[in-house]
Amino acid sequence: MAAQNTIIAIPAIIGFFFVVAALLQWLWNTTMPEVFRLRSITYWQAFRLMLIAGLLFSGPMIIR
Repeated sequence: MAAQNTIIAIPAIIGFFFVVAALLQWLWNTTMPEVFRLRSITYWQAFRLMLIAGLLFSGPMIIR
């Protein structure tokens, strides 16, 4: 039973990260260029920003 939960959980977590990165990209591109005159970012830049923010604000707990 635990193996089944792991098989389901790993793709779900990976999918969650991709969805959050897309949301971050959308929020950045709809807000930052208009408010602060910054450039739009790509999907992979949003993904990297999300990883950096996770490391900075949650520390090593994200790796658990």
